[in-house]
Amino acid sequence: MLSLMSEPTESRRERAARRAGEFPPAPEPLPRPVLDSHTHLDITVSEAGVPGGGSADDPVAVTIALATKVGVDRLVQVGVDVASSRWGADTADRHPAVLATVALHPNEAPRLTDLDEALREIESLAARDRVRGIGETGMDFFRTGDEGRAAQEASFRAHIAIAKRYGKALVIHDRDAHADVLRILDDEGSPDTVVLHCFSGDADFARECVRRGYLLSFAGTVTFGSATALREAAALTPVDQILVETDAPYLTPMPHRGRPNASYLIPLTVRSLAATTGTDLDELCAAISATGDRVFGPW
Repeated sequence: MLSLMSEPTESRRERAARRAGEFPPAPEPLPRPVLDSHTHLDITVSEAGVPGGGSADDPVAVTIALATKVGVDRLVQVGVDVASSRWGADTADRHPAVLATVALHPNEAPRLTDLDEALREIESLAARDRVRGIGETGMDFFRTGDEGRAAQEASFRAHIAIAKRYGKALVIHDRDAHADVLRILDDEGSPDTVVLHCFSGDADFARECVRRGYLLSFAGTVTFGSATALREAAALTPVDQILVETDAPYLTPMPHRGRPNASYLIPLTVRSLAATTGTDLDELCAAISATGDRVFGPW
């Protein structure tokens, strides 16, 4: 298989070792329930373990219960390839607190020997009732080199079409590709609902996304000391266009950066956003919750 990565890659075992360590303690509960709009339960359990320690017959149920205790009562499980998308759709069928999105990650698309067949699998999953979004799809110029970008773009365009055919939210992964993401959305025509997952742009990009009616989903990165530009973007985003996510097991919010992440840590990011935006915490929680229902539909 042709290597498409612009930097050395880690094996699954190496990634697991890097993230090894105890989950942080649970934060203070939120005054109103919110959702985690983007998590990877499968990767969290397989690489980081079960939040709270120990093992469980149903680690997903344990993860949901821990999150619920701190006011995170709904989760969106996000697919990155055919297998994880199918797992997410099945998990959403089993757990009322979970909805799913399905897609080929932009870094996955160039690696596939039969992209069209994988897209057909994604489309078949998109028809399922508890699959409420198409993603994460998009463009990633950080990890995929020039030789893989044509496949990335073809995959992104196909996912946009699937989202529009099924009337489901488009969940976008955008890394170092802001202008191209907007260009492709303009070419294809945006679906009714577009979410910029783990929003990473500055204030100017945020203004453009807000103008277009897109939703900006902020992860634990907004709490990092170096994320001044990201906080400026959050500060100008209307509260009814804000979502919050973990992207677990990645991007653990401060003060626990570097340790495993899970949905129960969402309150740390929400409180940071409340301070950044100057919004009352109760009001922000209510807005995030309402936006989650508007984007993904009732759980």
